[in-house]
Formats: sequence, structure tokens, C-alpha cells
Amino acid sequence: MDVKPVTGREGLPELLARPLLETIWKRRTHRVSRGASVPAGSMSYRSPHPPMPLTELEEAVLIALTGCSGLTMPDRPFEDPRNGDPIMAKPNLTMAGRTAGSPDNAQGTHFFMINDTGTYYLRKLPPAPGLPFEAGTLVERARQAKVRVLPHRLDVAEGMRDFPAYLDSNRFLSNLPGTTIFLPVVDLSHQYINGLMYLLTQPEGARPTLVDDRNFYRPAGVRKWIKNGFLNRELKLPLGALGPMRTQVEADLLLQNLMLTADAMGLGAWIHATIHPQIMLGDPKFSRAYGRMLGFDFVVPRFRLADVLRWHVPLPKYAALRSHPVGLRAGGEHLIKAACPPNHPSMAAAVDAVIRAKFGPDGIYRDEQTFARIYKGDYGRRYLAEAGAYDQPVIDCVRDVCTYIHDTHGRFPAHTDAVHVPGIWLQAHHVEPEYYERFFADGTTDAHDRHAARWHA
Repeated sequence: MDVKPVTGREGLPELLARPLLETIWKRRTHRVSRGASVPAGSMSYRSPHPPMPLTELEEAVLIALTGCSGLTMPDRPFEDPRNGDPIMAKPNLTMAGRTAGSPDNAQGTHFFMINDTGTYYLRKLPPAPGLPFEAGTLVERARQAKVRVLPHRLDVAEGMRDFPAYLDSNRFLSNLPGTTIFLPVVDLSHQYINGLMYLLTQPEGARPTLVDDRNFYRPAGVRKWIKNGFLNRELKLPLGALGPMRTQVEADLLLQNLMLTADAMGLGAWIHATIHPQIMLGDPKFSRAYGRMLGFDFVVPRFRLADVLRWHVPLPKYAALRSHPVGLRAGGEHLIKAACPPNHPSMAAAVDAVIRAKFGPDGIYRDEQTFARIYKGDYGRRYLAEAGAYDQPVIDCVRDVCTYIHDTHGRFPAHTDAVHVPGIWLQAHHVEPEYYERFFADGTTDAHDRHAARWHA
């Protein structure tokens, strides 16, 4: 493949050789991109340069940082050291490693990339062997990852950049021509189900009774499981306290990795507030004013009289207050598909789909070849044979909880969204060096000062 137009001849070797601690220590936000203007009284600045988009290679390096990076290790105990009882040792939803960790390796974070040529969904590719930091490999894998979902930069119409679309001064420097944006959204639904099951693998007496703090703290579909002693009636856990199950943390860690890498490349890097998440995804509450934007599928729960007390929804016409995104389709393909209706006929079917993806005929814990690559010798086979999975009562109890949530509240999850938007994104761009040289004592690093020579010679 011809990558001559996009190859930074010295950039990649310099990036790989740059000390990590130096990058962390010198990391600073650089908000002003090439071609931007800064109205700031006596410190106002207007760029004499046109915007300068990132090259395909520069973007490809950052795209690689959002993807899979090898295989993870199930380095955990199989049995309770106190009594030798088997414990659940297969919580992971996937065995592919990533450049940042996530609870139970759920990897619920999906990325979009926005630039002057369009808005792209980034597929998660299978891990490349070794370190894929060769220009041709990076560019080719980036091309494979990109799925264009919009033929233009995701943004609100001209003249509509005020709140609630953009926050304060961000509207003057964010998402400008020439910049590249990395936007994370997190599918919480699969890990919500998986996390509930992991929670209920606790020893007898330590399995909590799930109660619904949005329904007068009644048992959340678990009366049978309290009565038969499977759950501890004295150990109560409100559904609201579970929140997003910490699944959203992965997105924050990935954004930090992206920022450090962009800074080490000598690019401007800026983590800041996105366009209002509901506007950006295409929530029906905002689509009339702002359009469909990314065009996510939304569920609007049917109004019930109890919602007046449960969710403070006063009338049926306000039911859309509780709408939430459940997936994204493009070209007839589901790019993001939450584990809930209408993507599945019922919550019981959604739970079964999560179980099947782990333990079914094509599930990750039936893939002996993958575990043969993770372990030495025959330890992979031993792990699959010896490590415990979910007991049937755990699965059945979680199926009842999830069914209760959807039947009671008209959506799943009810206490958090199926698809969560952290509300921050990263902008990478070429900095405006004259601006930083004019006003700041240490405005740029050597990586910024030498970026053009290293990446654009």
C-alpha cells in the first residue's frame, strides 16, 4: 500500500522513543488550533493561517489507541482460600485486551471520530500481532475501523452554538474546521447484566436483596429468592446505588491515553465538554430543534400513573423525559446494540444472549484457541475446565431482576441509561505556535516545536 503521502518519516520513531514520565509531566491542554481566533481583550489573537487537518497517519495513531491491543489474562483465584469452595472465576465479557482497563473487561466504550471529511464510528478490530506501530499497518487498520455515519462534521447548525449545545467559551474553540474529535459513548447494558450476576456469586449470606429505590424500596423482582434464602433479606442494596456499575470509567481512562499520546506527538490535545449528549445522540426531546444528529435509536417508556411518584413525570405528554438511547444502526447494520428491548424480544432473552456470548457454543469460554494463546502449555485447557462459571440460580435470579426492571419502568436499565455518554470528548489538532510563543513562558514542548519537521517533512 502506498502510504507516502501520510508517512511522518521521523514522527513515529520519535513518538516510540519519548519517555512516558516526560510526557505525563509536561502534559498541558492546548486549546488553540491552527487557524483559530481568540477574542481576549489585550491578549486577542487572530491566526493568519488556514486550518490544518491532521494527516491520515496522525489520526491512525490515535485510532489505534482506542482499539484492542492483545489478550488479557484471567489471573484470579478459582476457590475461596478460607474453605476451598469454588468461586466464580469467569466474569470477563471479552478476553481481548485494550489500552485501558474496564470492569470485568466489559469494554463497553465505543468511539466516534469527527473531522472535516465526516463523522465515523470506529470498529473494534481484532488485536494486531505485536506492536502495530508501522505507518502502513496503522493507516490500513484505521481505514478498516472507520464506518462513516455522517458525510459531514457532527455539529449543530450555525448560530446555535449557545447553551444547551455548547458550554461557555468552548463554543469558540471546540470542533472547529481542521480539528479531529474523539467521542466516547458507553454501552452499559451488557455489563449491567453481567455485573448483577457477578454480584450474586457471593457466598451464602453475602448475596444482597436488591430493592427498588424508585418504587418505594420494594424487592426488585426477588421475593421468591428472599423466601428461599438465596438472598439475604437483611442485606439490602438499592438499584439506584448500582449506578452505571463503574463501566463508564473505561472511557475516561482511554481519553487520558489519547491525550498523552497526542501531546507526545506534538499535537494540541484538549479534553472538554461535548455538545449536549441528548442533542448529539438525537434524543426526540431535542431533534425538532437540532435534527437527528448521530441518529441513535431511542426508547420512550409508556407513561404510567405511578411514574408521577417514581420519576416525577406529571403527565403522559412528558413521557419523553425518560427516553434513553438503546443503539445505533448504519447501512442496515447494528453498530451499537444494547442488551434490552427492542433489540431483544424480552429482558429474559437479553440475559440469555449475554450468557450465550460467554458460555454458549460460540462463546468466549468455549474458544480453546484463544486461551491457548493466553496461557503456556496446557494451562488454558485447565483454566476452562477448572474455573467456575455462573450457577443456574444466579442466572435465574438476575433474569427475574432484569424482567422486573423493564416491566416496572418500561426501560432497561431504569436507574441509568443503556447507552451512557460521559459528556466529554478529546480534540486533537495542530497548535497555533505563534499564539503560544507570544503569550506564554512555556507554551509548547519540544514535541510541539519539532512536530512539523518530524511529521510533515
